[in-house]
Amino acid sequence: MTDVNFKKLTDDVISPDGTTVDQGAPGVEETLPYDLIELLFFAYRDFTADPDDQLAEFGFGRAHHRVLHFVDRNPGIMVTDLLSILRITKQSLGRVLKQLVDQDFIEQRAGPIDRRQRLLHTTTKGHDLAIRLAALQAQRLERAINGLPDSGADTIRQFLFQMIDEDMRADVAKLVNKKYKPGAPQPSVPPVR
Repeated sequence: MTDVNFKKLTDDVISPDGTTVDQGAPGVEETLPYDLIELLFFAYRDFTADPDDQLAEFGFGRAHHRVLHFVDRNPGIMVTDLLSILRITKQSLGRVLKQLVDQDFIEQRAGPIDRRQRLLHTTTKGHDLAIRLAALQAQRLERAINGLPDSGADTIRQFLFQMIDEDMRADVAKLVNKKYKPGAPQPSVPPVR
């Protein structure tokens, strides 16, 4: 387990022009939204921790979760489209996908027109795990949203949408708001190398 140490390492911050600024200097702390940065970190940590225990039972990690989630939500997704959504390399996806296929969570089917296409589907076992993981995360979201005003969920959606790179928002909106159609245009993001 990682040892968490809250000891302050330095008072210095690097400014946009590359100079070192004393963090204690007037005005610097007010311009950096540390509270939001740290709240996002801790929220993501706990949001992903709920499924981590379930995934560990199978020797899986968060990469497996992401693949399983998007394959389950988008039956028949092409490998190339999954690579674009996840922004990962073929090598990274290949390792994770092999484990999920070998353990019967995902199956690969040939395309109906182009038999060389590999279309991904969750198996019953994979679908059940994907639903179980999503339910854990939905419970956390529900607990958080219940403490907000009536329009809180809409405000959260708007905030999260604004956090996405502007040039990707339309593609993400299409993916989030409708079911995947194999071969339909998907986010055209090159994989991270």
